[in-house]
Order: sequence, then structure tokens, then C-alpha cells
Amino acid sequence: MDTSPTRNHAPSWRSTRQRAAVLRALRDRADFVSATDLHATLSADGAAVGLTTVYRTLRALERTGHVDVVRERTGERLYRPRPADGHRHYLVCRRCGHSRPVDAESVERWAETVATSTGFAEVEHTLELTGVCRPCQSDAPRSPE
Repeated sequence: MDTSPTRNHAPSWRSTRQRAAVLRALRDRADFVSATDLHATLSADGAAVGLTTVYRTLRALERTGHVDVVRERTGERLYRPRPADGHRHYLVCRRCGHSRPVDAESVERWAETVATSTGFAEVEHTLELTGVCRPCQSDAPRSPE
């Protein structure tokens, strides 16, 4: 059974039934998801996976570059499988959590320029864009931000 978050890029670890369940549940989500929401989904589906296992699996996926991560307003980390062609940047709705990838080629070029000009290697970066999606703009009253 394929337990990788993307078809072409499998994580390098010993597969377990619990990890496979976490990966399946993560792939089944359309948008970013928190570890606690992912755990709740697994529990509702009858999977015997502990919250600690969910957190450990997501951290391992993050370390190996298999998920993209954003932070919610509260600071909670949200996860989404990384596409096989590399990490992406997303615009995330602060109200409903819907996300969409955005073209950030200029950010990638800037990060490469900074790395080259400073002599640093293995430079990583995080870009978080949040807003309010069109459906939330029309469906919900404005809340103080």
C-alpha cells in the first residue's frame, strides 16, 4: 500500500498501520488541517491512532519535506501534503481555513539571492499569507481582527 503523501515521494521511515492512517487522512483533506482535527477525523472513522502519534507523524513529514505548514492565528500549526514538485505558498482564509496556492516565484528568487549574497547554504523560508475568501466576505458579518 502506498503511504506517501504524494505519489512520487515516499517518506523514509518504517511504515506502521497508524502512520498509514494519518497519511491517508491527511491526503483526504482539501485544505490545511491541525493535528487535533486530523486526530478527531481518525477517531470518528474508528482508527486507533493516538494524538501523540499524529503529532509525531506530522513532525516527521515536516522534517522530511513531505508537508507544507502554516500557522493559524492562535499559533497552531496546520498541515497539508506537499505536491511532488516542491513546496508551495498559500493564501489561507482566516475565517473558514480554505486555502489556495499562490505564485511566489519572486519569493523563491529572493531567497536564493539572499542565500548567495550571504554565503549561507540550505536556506529555508516561510511565507504566510492570510485573508478572507470571497464566500466568507459575503456570508459572515465582519468580526474584529
